[in-house]
Amino acid sequence: MKRDDVIDPAWWFDLPAERIARYPASRRSDARLMHLPLVGGGPHDRGISELPEFLGPDDLLVVNDSRVVAARLAARRATGGKVELLLLGVGPGPVEALARPAKKLRQGDVLTLEQGVTATVTREARAGVVEVELSHDPIDVMEQQGALPLPPYLNRPEEPTDRERYQTVYAQHPGSAAAPTAGLHFTEPLLEALAARGVRRAQVTLHVGLGTFRPLRPEDIERGSLHAEWREVPQATVDAIAETRARGGRVIAVGTTTVRSLESATAPGARIPTATRGPTDIFLQPPYAMRCVDGLLTNFHLPGSSLVMLVACLVGRERLLSAYTTAVSRGYRFYSYGDAMLLL
Repeated sequence: MKRDDVIDPAWWFDLPAERIARYPASRRSDARLMHLPLVGGGPHDRGISELPEFLGPDDLLVVNDSRVVAARLAARRATGGKVELLLLGVGPGPVEALARPAKKLRQGDVLTLEQGVTATVTREARAGVVEVELSHDPIDVMEQQGALPLPPYLNRPEEPTDRERYQTVYAQHPGSAAAPTAGLHFTEPLLEALAARGVRRAQVTLHVGLGTFRPLRPEDIERGSLHAEWREVPQATVDAIAETRARGGRVIAVGTTTVRSLESATAPGARIPTATRGPTDIFLQPPYAMRCVDGLLTNFHLPGSSLVMLVACLVGRERLLSAYTTAVSRGYRFYSYGDAMLLL
């Protein structure tokens, strides 16, 4: 990405290509952890295995338990032309899909996939996104012939290790077109160490789609919202947050998708969300003040992205970008397979 590609240059920082992690660390537990205090002080270099030292028995860790699906599908038009579909939903019924190329697709076109599967275009392209209805269950089709939707900046095809490493160990509900990457650092031993400290865990589900990772467009800024993504905040998580508030503990979100889920379900002036399920297009940027979330574990994000803006709601733009510059100079690894940052 170039500086000229960023909608607001104030959110730009220099990121050398070699700082982008194209492969995961040898082990999940090898990830580095930069701790940035919410109030004052510079960043500290730690390791992800040290995370339990920052949390206590009154704290609640909230994770996104969405499962990445093999959403990238190869198809052909009736003319024989190749089309790539990146499904942004799991059905039932028509689902949105990022299509390449999309301009030639017309409503009613029938695309042919493998094993006799077809995809009928039910809505023509809007910003590269069409709507299609598959002849077979989308989840079954993805499991049988789909490829993982690895981020384009990895600049490589899927490899066998990605099937395990581009998935959190606690993933349950299939539906994400990209991994909720902050959760990739967790291992069963780390979760056990957190539990031994008395740290509780709760879940939300947000199926990651275009809204989280697509570069910002002028219309996003004007509208003040992102492409909608489906999320659920269950009653059990609401109850866990209420109990945490009653104990005086902190609600720490794992990943920006968890933040979007919780904040979109929390009314102005409230500190506890309402149980809810459905789409959210919330766009969090300064001077927004978090209502539900007290801290955040996240990865290092793309310059000028909505994710950088979301994280800055906790510490401000200048402090965050200063920490990012420090991360670059100290050799931290960026993006999906990169290192972690704790804002607490």
